[in-house]
Amino acid sequence: MSNTATALDQAEEIHDVGERRTFRGDAWRILRRRWLFWVSLTLIVTFVLMAVFPQLFTWFAPGPGDPSGLFCNLSDARQPPSSEHWYGTDVQGCDYYTQVTHGARVSLVVALFATFITVFVGVSLGGLAGFYGGALDSVISRLADGFFALPYLVGAIVVLSALTTSEGREIWHVAVAIGFLGWPAVVRLYRSTVLQVKGLEYVQAARALGASDRRVLMRHILPNAIAPTLVYSTISMGAVISVEATLSFLGIGLPIDSISWGIMINEAGTRIQQSPHLLLFPGGYLVLASLAFVLMGEELREAFDPRFR
Repeated sequence: MSNTATALDQAEEIHDVGERRTFRGDAWRILRRRWLFWVSLTLIVTFVLMAVFPQLFTWFAPGPGDPSGLFCNLSDARQPPSSEHWYGTDVQGCDYYTQVTHGARVSLVVALFATFITVFVGVSLGGLAGFYGGALDSVISRLADGFFALPYLVGAIVVLSALTTSEGREIWHVAVAIGFLGWPAVVRLYRSTVLQVKGLEYVQAARALGASDRRVLMRHILPNAIAPTLVYSTISMGAVISVEATLSFLGIGLPIDSISWGIMINEAGTRIQQSPHLLLFPGGYLVLASLAFVLMGEELREAFDPRFR
């Protein structure tokens, strides 16, 4: 089997002779041979479709107000999985498969926005620190160290308490709380990459030709230094999904009327022995979603990092 794989690799290399080789092209050649990449990609696409188009997976809409009258029936509360209700029913007699399917939207939206905040703040501050250095670098680095000293969960609780209004918590509150505390790691990662890239010949040539600092940062450094940060962001997506579920499980995350995997796990906590399916299915989806992003990040890391080639 290994000899066959080696022969195929050599054949591809021969076929690529004379073609233009790029760093991204080489990464894609590595990724498309890895079965873990395709498994994680399939899972991610499935969960994204579940979040954006839940009607592809279930005809019903969540909540007792479903007009079809088929979604919730209090007399069927906490029924085990059956042919009629694949994942059983919840405490209100609602179809649990529909609940879990629609729960993907909130969990992924929070993870997406929180990761975006983390990357935006981390890349902005890390780029300035690595490019200009000096006092600015020291201030940003010490600020990041201060945030590292703050316990993540305690910090999220404090930020959520500060953002919560009399009307209660909203989805963006949770996303800001998680994203606001995750940027220091991105600052360190992107800063170190910028320090490596800014000394390369093409960056020095651009500066010698009179390119402005903004142009050098955006056109020459960012495209060539962002890859490790994007890989880290993919891995952190899985962690953010777990953090959101943890906050919801503790009752300090999303509002209780939201439909998310974390809230479902929270509600199932006192009924595990009587109705284990209430924990099994949202917990299983949560593990699979987190694992998919972590695996994707690891595969991207090995494909884009020359040390692994």
